[in-house]
Amino acid sequence: MNIPKPFFLILLTLPFLASFSCNKSDNKNAEPPGAVEIRDSVVAQNLNFPWELVWGPDNHIWMTERGGKISRFNPATGQVIPLLTVPEVVSNGEGGMLGLAINAEGSGSANVFVVYNYNKNGQYTEKLVRYTYNGTTLSNPVTLLDDIDAASIHNGSRLLIDNNKIFMSTGDAAEGSQAQDPNSKNGKILRLNLDGTIPADNPVAGNPYWSLGHRNAQGLVMANGKLYSSEHGPSNDDEINIIQKGKNYGWPVVEGYCNTASEQTACSTTGITEPIKAWTPTAAVCGLDYYNHDLIPQWKGSLLLVALKDARMYQLKLGDDLASIVQTNEYFERKYGRMRDVCVSPEGKVYICTSNGGNNDKIIEITKKP
Repeated sequence: MNIPKPFFLILLTLPFLASFSCNKSDNKNAEPPGAVEIRDSVVAQNLNFPWELVWGPDNHIWMTERGGKISRFNPATGQVIPLLTVPEVVSNGEGGMLGLAINAEGSGSANVFVVYNYNKNGQYTEKLVRYTYNGTTLSNPVTLLDDIDAASIHNGSRLLIDNNKIFMSTGDAAEGSQAQDPNSKNGKILRLNLDGTIPADNPVAGNPYWSLGHRNAQGLVMANGKLYSSEHGPSNDDEINIIQKGKNYGWPVVEGYCNTASEQTACSTTGITEPIKAWTPTAAVCGLDYYNHDLIPQWKGSLLLVALKDARMYQLKLGDDLASIVQTNEYFERKYGRMRDVCVSPEGKVYICTSNGGNNDKIIEITKKP
């Protein structure tokens, strides 16, 4: 049932008035039988606004930092290995070096894709670049997509490779109307071939967009054959969406569910796709991954989501239909500050990076307690 926003806000205030320590989740840490204790520990520090964490084919975590740095982190030793600082990156507000994805080529080589913001002819701009990794260095940058509007806010951007296609989230660059313009690259989930060409089966021939109507999606994960995304709302309606080909997710006409009169009109006439979950007030939801391991069995079959403003990790248990969230648990509430991204290792350990700045950011490892 979709509750109208004003009434929903009143409902949210009632438990807050009852107790300042009241849980905001559906059923906070109500662990099922067989649950194990978890241990969280700092495994890397002195980072500065890390943005993306990706488990690489070399069993290292590859990461970007907003100032322009690309590094590898060895979880076994705690060593951070800088690979490249891209000099043309301009970090402005939320902009800078953002998403990263890796496509292994064999024999230790790989293609590494990054999204970053820079100044082009006096305009703050976003582009997608592919580098070649030879086992030790990144070289041979090739621009695959350029001339995406950037701003100090709402730049996206996450990258994800699936089935030899690369998905890229873009923000509306503080211009909400761009999200509904199919000819704008902003406010979209884009889909490209790995060489930067546009797939023949995209919704519109010659157009890179896969879905539209996005404000600022900053989490992408493919699981169970579904593409899930997390998206920042304004002061209401952060979202978890299932991204489908050619669908419209509403922004700026619809925020969250179709639950006001104007939104219901828009949804009935335009075919807006609603989120599977929305938050009001917003949590500033960000990085997203899928957990399907036995190491921490109570998380199996869940999306793991981190938040900036609410400074915690959410476990979102998926229903049997894989298209609904049946339970929400919260962890590490304000223990580490703002959380930017999350990734899961092949053995089921979880890694989270913070986003507090001042060269004081960390990577946190979560595993089963011995």
